Amino acid sequence: MRTLKDIKTGETAVVQRLAAHGSMRRRLLDIGLVEGTAVSCVGRSPCGDPAAYLIRGAVIAIRDDDSADVIIC
Repeated sequence: MRTLKDIKTGETAVVQRLAAHGSMRRRLLDIGLVEGTAVSCVGRSPCGDPAAYLIRGAVIAIRDDDSADVIIC
């Protein structure tokens, strides 16, 4: 099982489901991480966390702890 945290800069994946709960699940849904959405990693901070993802035309920074709850295929 791969998560959003696993993709490297320049790679694209498709959201399969969210494993997050509560307010973090709501936040991820609000930024467009729903089933079937294509997500590209466009860069990482110098320390590696957070990473920037292109989601539905917007670049969003997501911490590794949170991106580990996004299951991809």
